[in-house]
Amino acid sequence: MSGPNGMLYGGDEIGALVFDPGHHSLRVGYAQEDTPKADIPAVIGVGPATHIPDAEQKVPDGNITQSAAKTGNELRHYIDVTEIHVPRPNMEIQTYMKDGQVDNWDLFEKMLDYCYSKVIRSPSEHHPALFTEAVWTTRPAREKLAELLFEKYQAPAFFLVKNAVLAAFANGKSTALVLDAGASQTSAVPVIDGYAIVSAAVRSPLGGEHLAAQARTMLNNMHIQMLPIYSIQSKEVIRERERARYTLKNLPTGLTQSWQQYMLKKQYEDFCHCVAQVSESPYDERTAASVPGVHYEFPGGYHQDFGPERFKLTECLFEQNLGAPHLVCSAAAACDADARPALWGAVVACGGLSNVGGWLERVSRELAARAPSSHRLKTHAAPSPPERRFAAWLGGSILASIGSFQQMWISSQEYDEGGKGQLERKCP
Repeated sequence: MSGPNGMLYGGDEIGALVFDPGHHSLRVGYAQEDTPKADIPAVIGVGPATHIPDAEQKVPDGNITQSAAKTGNELRHYIDVTEIHVPRPNMEIQTYMKDGQVDNWDLFEKMLDYCYSKVIRSPSEHHPALFTEAVWTTRPAREKLAELLFEKYQAPAFFLVKNAVLAAFANGKSTALVLDAGASQTSAVPVIDGYAIVSAAVRSPLGGEHLAAQARTMLNNMHIQMLPIYSIQSKEVIRERERARYTLKNLPTGLTQSWQQYMLKKQYEDFCHCVAQVSESPYDERTAASVPGVHYEFPGGYHQDFGPERFKLTECLFEQNLGAPHLVCSAAAACDADARPALWGAVVACGGLSNVGGWLERVSRELAARAPSSHRLKTHAAPSPPERRFAAWLGGSILASIGSFQQMWISSQEYDEGGKGQLERKCP
């Protein structure tokens, strides 16, 4: 297949890009690579611009995408960690994702501008773009994305793939039951011969954010104060469980509630990352107490060991009708009987939440108890945490670099001739 400027897409020389937008972050990078080039938080700081540079002026700060016109109430968009984490007056934190799909297209455009200009640093018209999408993405959202890529970014070619299909590919499977535990939800999607069975996909709102909210409640009940890290100037060394002694920074006035809550949420996520642990069987205090505790120091300097609490914290992920094992059973049951043995034999776990210690073992154990005795259960998960987190992106990276995939792209020429109808035809 040839591109608009006579380029021939043959895998190696095209530099296809893979975009994997998620609720927690957006992963972007080149196909054929084994990690994304950037993993950018899926939020954007929007605040009044303090200084708008003239067109000739270079913006010294590489991390800001500048809004165009020069008006009195100009807004600036702050993207990526180094920009978002700076305390700025009146900067609101907004996300462009809702319910697993892009919801605010203006903000999402700002994010894509940033990806092309600061991460890829190459014109968008030189790179075919492969995007991942959730199984329940609506048709208008898919068409809007294609329109944006072809009409604004002039992409030479475009393709959309369900993230469950790509996660299966990343684990070397074309048929699998993909259990994706992400930030805002956990889903189970059957994939048969490279196609996601949309009618059988199920999901629940138990994700990483739910766990962070539980951690917040738990620490409040224990009367442990979580101070945001940006507010601490210095702290003193203290003994365990001693009252914290610290000095607070002088912060600018006018910090918004949304920014402060976002920064605090990052702290609770860090706490879960370091402390949370899933027990092998449903929570039992005596068993949990026999496991050595984990030490954690809070930003203010207070520190203590956490024992049984860290197991109790994760029990919320295994609620009867919402937990991962229940989702897998429901998704498998919704498929044809003759497809079920293959699905039970290839349960693929991925997503950031699947990296919580003991989570995979507990899911495997509960599934073993629930799986039909006639089927052989096998659970798969990539060995390293980044591979689990980036499973859909890695699958996209593999797919977009396969020679036989190159004729699958929707080219800009096809889009001009057939319009958005090409999507339903080529990207089911």
